[in-house]
Amino acid sequence: MKLTEHFDLSEFVISQEAARRGIDNTPPDEALENLYILAMALEEIRARLGKPIVISSGYRSPALNAAVGGAANSAHVLGYAADLTCPGFGAPLSVCKAIATLPGFKYDQVIHEFRGWCHLSVDPRGRMQTLTIDRNGTRKGLQP
Repeated sequence: MKLTEHFDLSEFVISQEAARRGIDNTPPDEALENLYILAMALEEIRARLGKPIVISSGYRSPALNAAVGGAANSAHVLGYAADLTCPGFGAPLSVCKAIATLPGFKYDQVIHEFRGWCHLSVDPRGRMQTLTIDRNGTRKGLQP
């Protein structure tokens, strides 16, 4: 199911962990609506960065979220978050910084995670938080 010009629902729900564990990762209707909002935000980012985006994790059912050790209040469970890279643009930290500083772009969180990907949340709280998470814990700001 096509959500937007460049993003298909399958990109947001495919999960190797769900497949391994036999977990159904089909989003409910409320999460589908939120995934559309997320896909629209990713379209804007793609247009502004000028390069394709690769989603490594999108929607997570509560069972999948628990299986991967996700936070209980994860925006992934609501369909508001995606972990992504943009190889044609640059390293994950560069992508995070670019997203966080896009003029007029509203987000809830941009997190540089484990130096390997950018977590984007478009939760309507719109806190405009930038964080870094790695083996040393969680810190404010986008750091190497």
